[in-house]
Amino acid sequence: MISFLHAADLHLGAPFSGLSPAQAAKRREEQIELVRRMFDASNERGCTLALLAGDLFDAPEVRPDTAEQVQRACAGFHGRIFIAPGNHDCCKPGGVYSLGGWPENVHIFSSRDISHVELPECTVYGAGFTQVCENAMLDGFRAEDGKPALMVLHGDCLQKDSPYDPITKEQVEKSNLTYLALGHIHQASGLLHAGKTAYAWPGCAMGRGFDELGEKGVYFGSISDSGKVSLDFAPLGGRKYEILRVDAGDDALSSIERVLPESTQNDIYRIILTGQAALPDTRALTCALESRFFALTIRDETRPKQELWSGAGEDTLRGLFLQTLRTQYDAAADDVTRRKIARAARLGLDAMENRLEVDG
Repeated sequence: MISFLHAADLHLGAPFSGLSPAQAAKRREEQIELVRRMFDASNERGCTLALLAGDLFDAPEVRPDTAEQVQRACAGFHGRIFIAPGNHDCCKPGGVYSLGGWPENVHIFSSRDISHVELPECTVYGAGFTQVCENAMLDGFRAEDGKPALMVLHGDCLQKDSPYDPITKEQVEKSNLTYLALGHIHQASGLLHAGKTAYAWPGCAMGRGFDELGEKGVYFGSISDSGKVSLDFAPLGGRKYEILRVDAGDDALSSIERVLPESTQNDIYRIILTGQAALPDTRALTCALESRFFALTIRDETRPKQELWSGAGEDTLRGLFLQTLRTQYDAAADDVTRRKIARAARLGLDAMENRLEVDG
């Protein structure tokens, strides 16, 4: 059996421009720690191969200390590492992949032409970006029969006209590969098949913005003696980006506090205030809540508040609806009940005016 790590799109050295300089520096330190954890977990699982499918770095040129720390982490892996540079970290003169110091267990596919490395248990194929944009590199390729054939490649399986090595299902099916380890797309694919070839992309290993929400991670895979491929998605921990939409109501702070998860202090949140409300003071809300998060932004998407009971008693469907709820509101025994009735009135008015928001 062959056991392997498949990771992609770590974007080491990213600027994290949405954070403060101190927070961004902390996040870059955490990226390096994630690489160490990734290889530690690989060693614990007995992986003999690591397939890094592009955009390991956020740019071709990186700080020398970043490169040195990554090289040391690679040296700590007990097996062989195969890197296919992507569009962000394309292999070019003066770039990170042309630096000395890469350990002997690392092989970098530095050409856009597919090449291979023969190992006792399998053959590993790969190619790398040599510029930001590349035409289809897999087109016309077919692996030789015999040992299990793996490939590591950065490319776009979702857009046939992509400038970033477009890959079609037909190309994958004709490749005769056992497993194709891809990168570029930042949401994990799950295990896919085209003919006899299994393929996947793990998504980015660490979220860097609000377009990369929730837990991120890598794949740990295995190929049985019969050639069957299995994948296990493994979150590596760390901070998450999350978006929380909250109906501001009459007290935005209380509304937010009621729906906040218990543990948010390590994560990066964007809270979006919605519904009808008096103009929220987002600065005051941020000051009141920011200690509960690693980083917090609050956006106001509320609509101007109208007098709720205006028009109650008018000889219209709206007026009769409001009058009925107003009577219940005035007779309510407590504030909790009154809040529920007021919310029902707002939702009813929104429905009548085709403004009802549906979360999803």
